[in-house]
Amino acid sequence: MQFRPCIDLHDGKVKQIVGSTLGYKDKEVVENFTSEHDASYYASLFQQNKLTGGHVIMLGPGNEQAAIRALQAYPNGLQVGGGITADNAKKYIEAGASHVIVTSYIFHDGMLDQARLEKLVAVVGKEKLVIDLSCRKRDDKWFVVTDKWTKFSDFEVNAESIKQIENYCDELLIHAVDVEGKRSGMQEELVRDLTAWTSIPTTYAGGVRSLDDLKKFELIADGKLHVTIGSALSIFGGDLDYHTVVAYCK
Repeated sequence: MQFRPCIDLHDGKVKQIVGSTLGYKDKEVVENFTSEHDASYYASLFQQNKLTGGHVIMLGPGNEQAAIRALQAYPNGLQVGGGITADNAKKYIEAGASHVIVTSYIFHDGMLDQARLEKLVAVVGKEKLVIDLSCRKRDDKWFVVTDKWTKFSDFEVNAESIKQIENYCDELLIHAVDVEGKRSGMQEELVRDLTAWTSIPTTYAGGVRSLDDLKKFELIADGKLHVTIGSALSIFGGDLDYHTVVAYCK
């Protein structure tokens, strides 16, 4: 199990946001934390602690330059996502990203667009691609949600679909959308399912809020999954000490 850190960017600033509140015109965005430091500060911190596989997520427009500064501060140490397409993916790799992360570009109009997926693989290579299968539960099944987690796709996340999608990427990133950013505990059922279904490096994000939660996550996942912690971390205004997490996962 690795600790995979995150840098979430909103309006050019490092923030921690309840992601499920983004994308709705009639809803106020819930912000847990806004940092006085820029993205490159956190990238340098993660480099000092030798943390790899962390991700920079651009939550909407106005975040490109902040993301690139983070990638340049820690070359080949961070992945980047948010608005990634076949047209711009190579730019971020050239700026220093180890991987690009994609969801909505390949999941649109409610379904997986195989042509777009294959085009993206052709541009950056399978070894540079992370597919985000962030999901919510509906009718007792997991479905990928897109467009800032506002729209259900018809792509069910299960053993068969994960086996299929793993042929096109180097890693998976999966947010438990219903608990992400809420510091309410992880979605244990999803952790169990991903442990059983995945065969490539997979990072789970959502709800881990304490060292006890982290220990439970490690037990359920049997060390197979990696973990991201955001709002609960002390460096993002939470109660869970960042250095304790780094030391525990090492």
